[in-house]
Amino acid sequence: MDKDELVVVYTAMGELNADVIKGKLESAGIPALLQLQSENVFPMSVGEMGEVKVLVPKQREQEARALLEEPPDVDAEEPQESS
Repeated sequence: MDKDELVVVYTAMGELNADVIKGKLESAGIPALLQLQSENVFPMSVGEMGEVKVLVPKQREQEARALLEEPPDVDAEEPQESS
């Protein structure tokens, strides 16, 4: 992916939250990259220093935004009871 062709579709507080969003996009076949605000050796999660931007190719922007607007599938996350 060329950086000139990337757009921000989500800004997360912290890398863990951004990884979840990135995983959701990638599982739908949308390539995604993370851009951390802090280049510090110590991870910061305070204010703007904790922001992580999720970027996708410009041609997939609308598809990515639509996917992120969908409510989570709660039924898929619930463990099934064993008999």
